Parts: sequence; C-alpha cells; structure tokens
Amino acid sequence: MVDPREITEIPTVPDRPSQSHKGSFGTVIVVGGCPTMIGAPAICARAALRGGAGLVKIATSSRLLPHLIEIEPSATGIELEGTVDHHLAAMDLADPDETGVLAVGPGMGTQNRWGRLVMMLLRSRRSMVLDADGLNLLAAMGQRRPAGGPPLVLTPHPGEFRRLAEPIGISSDPTDPSQRRAAAIQLATAHHATVVLKGNQTVVTNGQQLFLNQSGNPALATAGTGDVLTGLIASLIAQGLTVFDASVLAVHAHSLAADCWALAHGPAGLLARELADRLPDALNKLRQERGKRWKAPWAQKPS
Repeated sequence: MVDPREITEIPTVPDRPSQSHKGSFGTVIVVGGCPTMIGAPAICARAALRGGAGLVKIATSSRLLPHLIEIEPSATGIELEGTVDHHLAAMDLADPDETGVLAVGPGMGTQNRWGRLVMMLLRSRRSMVLDADGLNLLAAMGQRRPAGGPPLVLTPHPGEFRRLAEPIGISSDPTDPSQRRAAAIQLATAHHATVVLKGNQTVVTNGQQLFLNQSGNPALATAGTGDVLTGLIASLIAQGLTVFDASVLAVHAHSLAADCWALAHGPAGLLARELADRLPDALNKLRQERGKRWKAPWAQKPS
C-alpha cells in the first residue's frame, strides 16, 4: 500500500462572482427518503443550499415529495414512480446533461429497487456522494466498484465501514486510532473513490492524498449531522471543486460550524438543521482567514 501525501491546508472556498446566477453554482440532486426517515433528505438538501449550490432537487416518491418540500421549500422535486427505468428517466429529464451532483442515500431504506437504482447511478456520468443506506446497498453488492466510473465519495461511519469492508476482505479496524488511516486508504483504493471515514478526527483520503480533521466536538454526535455533511460535500462539488478538495473543505467547515454552535450552547443539543444553518458562517470565516473578505458590490469603491 502506497503511503499517501498528507494534506494540512484547507482548500479555498469557491468564489462568488457578482455577475453570476443560480446556474453558475451547480445542481445537487438528493436521492432518498422513506416514510420513517423523511427528515434526512430534506436536511441534506438544506445543507446543499446553505453550502452555496445554485439549485437543489430532491428525488423521491410522489407520496413523500410534498412533505419533503414542506420541510425544505427552497428545494424542488423529482417524482420517482414505477420501475427503476422510470426513476432513471425522471432524473434524466430533470438533468439531461448529467451535470448534477448526486447525494444518494439519506433516509433511503434498503428496498431492492433502491439497490438497483444505486447500481445504475454508479454507471452514470454524474459525480456522486454515497451515504447512509446508499452505503449499505453498496455493501450488499459485495464487490469492488470497477475503475473508470464517475467521481465518487463514500462517507461511512465505523458501522457502515465494516459492512462495506467485510465482503471485500478489508480487516482494518475503523475505530482503532492506529488503523483508521489504513482502513480509509484500503476502502478508497478498493472502490476507486474518496473516502470520508467519520468519527473523532475524520479521515479523508483518495489513496493518493490524506487529510486528518482536527476540528469538531461531541455536539456532532447526533442524528442528521451526517446528512448535513453529505449535502455540503455535494454542494461544493457542484460549485467546481474536485471530490477530494470538496470532501476536505466540507469536513472542516462542517466541524467548524459545530464548534461555533458549541461556543454558544455547549457540547450537546445541536439539531442537524441548526448545523446546516451555521454553514454560511463557517464558510465565510474560512474566506476571511484567507484574506478574501466578501464585500457587497454596492459597498466597493470604484477602481
């Protein structure tokens, strides 16, 4: 196994030119949702919007879609009805050039039709962030993803990691601090993906580069914060970052947003939607640290 180059510098937050429109900042398509987990895709969509994506669409069943749009009315919807072929046709109609970035898995469930859809989407040209039940469905396939597919990010917590690792022969312990790096590298190499191994000191690697996150606090240990991270990664990819850079920036900004919340409220009680709403502040803080303080066009002096 090649030892990857360790990255310590946080990638730059995408520019926001004044002469731009929503089409300038990409589209995120959140695929997921089931009757018992309606909040997850809506929170993911909220995070993608708070992260700066120009347009966010939620792809789910027509029965669930009104409820999801009510939770996050700034998103639009794609109705998934009928067979998997019909699902794909609906997504292609909404994104004919296959330029949207997929955030697949939040609140999805593990029904067989979702497994077939994930398999087909892995063959499309769209960049993808795979999380939650999307990861469980990939694990159930029991095989490594072939090389040459679209850019892919996997965001497992330790339990999901073990389910992904066992069928392809990876035995490293994702909870052992001495093995976490190796575990993430092995999974990234096996699936030709960028892996975000979540937990204390989240590891981000694509097998050639590696980032070890140092920020964050126990307030993040609550339901839905992973959906926020998935939406933010997808949002940054949609705005033009590579999947590795988007993952590093998102992990750091996600943790920074939680740190800002904890300064005011302590290490418990954070809601996922509150975390999503802190993302613009965290990203702007990173802009300012780079000396790129944003100024409103009407406040700038003419040159």
